[in-house]
Parts: sequence; C-alpha cells; structure tokens
Amino acid sequence: MPFLDLTPDFQLYYEIDDYTDAWSEPESIVMVHGFTENTTAWRAWVPHLARRYRVIRFDQRGFGRSTPVTRDFRFTNELWVDNVARIIEHLAGGSAHVIGAKSGGLVTIELAAQRPDLVKSIVLASTPLDPPQPQNWLDHMQTHGMRSWARVTMPPRLGSAMPPRGIDWWVDMMGSTSLDTAFAYLRWVSTINVGPDLSQVKCPALVLTTTTPRRAYSRSDLDVYRERLPQARIEALDVDGYHVAATAPDECARLTLDFLDRQRAPTGD
Repeated sequence: MPFLDLTPDFQLYYEIDDYTDAWSEPESIVMVHGFTENTTAWRAWVPHLARRYRVIRFDQRGFGRSTPVTRDFRFTNELWVDNVARIIEHLAGGSAHVIGAKSGGLVTIELAAQRPDLVKSIVLASTPLDPPQPQNWLDHMQTHGMRSWARVTMPPRLGSAMPPRGIDWWVDMMGSTSLDTAFAYLRWVSTINVGPDLSQVKCPALVLTTTTPRRAYSRSDLDVYRERLPQARIEALDVDGYHVAATAPDECARLTLDFLDRQRAPTGD
C-alpha cells in the first residue's frame, strides 16, 4: 500500500489515479476529504478528472488507513496545512489544484492562504464558514456509536435521490471512523474560523453549493464568499442533499473540469 512517511510514527495513506496520455505532463489535483470520510468519498469524481489530470487522494490524519490518533490528540490549522503541503511537495511536483469537500474545504482555504506557492486553484464543495456545534453529535457517538450517528445524520446530507444502497455505502464508510478521531477532530473544527483568511486567497476559486435550504450555505456564508473571495465562481446545484460532492459528483466534476479549462484557455490580446 502506498504511504507517505511524515514522521517516524505517522504515515499518510494515498492513492494516485492517472489515465492521461502516457506522453503528456499532466498537472496534479489533490483532493481533501471531509469529516468521517476517506479516499473512497471521491470515487465517483475520479473517472472524470483522471483522464486529464494526475489525481491524488489521501486519507487525512486519523482517518481511513492513515495512522490513527488518540482522543486527546490536538489538531491545529498548521498541522492540517503541513500535511497537505507535504503531499503536494512529495507527490504533486510542488504545486497542484486542490479540491476540498465540507470541512476539507476549510483546510484547503488555510492552505491557499498560508502556502500560495503550492496552490494553483481551489475548489470548495459544501464548505460552510460557520463552525459546527457538535455536542449533540458527540453525545450520540458516545452512546450509540459511529455507525448509528452516520445513519441518523445521513438523510439531509445525501438528500432524497440517493438510493438505499447508496445510503448504506456512505454509512459504512463514514461509520468506520474511530470514535477517538471523531472527538479529536470535532474539538478542532468547532473552533475554526476561516472567514478572515479568505481575503488572503488570491488564486482562482470555484465554490460548489446546493439550492437546498437544509444545512446548505447560509446567506451570510455566500455574502462572505462574494465579499472576501471576489475571484470565485459560485455554482449552486439543484439537489436537496447538502453534501453536494456526494449527491451530485458527476455534475461537480464536470463543473470543476470546466473551471480548470477556463484557466488553461489562452487569452487574446
């Protein structure tokens, strides 16, 4: 299995999908998953992206097959940024387009603000700016377990169009996260505020959201994006699950490719 050794006691699991022409020199895309997810959350995006880009997915620290963490582990913005920065430096040739979903988008924003030399563009899929207040989640996880939490929180996340077997798949994937990781992660994410850092992001940006009123971007979030990330292109998809990267992966991937193509298109005089 491919692992990146970041310290003697810490490894990040990663996968690279590259179906570009063998003689080409493709740019890289790095994909940053959200809470209780892993590399497989991006599965449906890969066929669209990997024919034209070198796609790098990885399990964030504590998730999937990366080294686990203890419940009292202290996640920080600097730690998350360093992890993705080292992925880009070691696996992406020193710069990449970065796609983040949900709270993975918060890490993406911080990376673009702090390490602009590594980031060619960003895509933020269902990345709200208001930090969650997770106490009810934590209580449920502690009492009933991660799979139960995943099951009861799934309907608004995936919406009405997801078939039962699709819901089961997401429950299995998200429910496999350790309780210790969940507690450590939620302690970090409930305090993060990336709004002030948005104005430091200078690269091209695509914001993918949904038209559903349930747990989608708040109006204030969209106003902040428009004010502090004026270069961003904002696309609202007509789906009723707030996790747009999961509910509409094909459309999200097509919009992402169009966004990237516009950056590569030659400009006239």
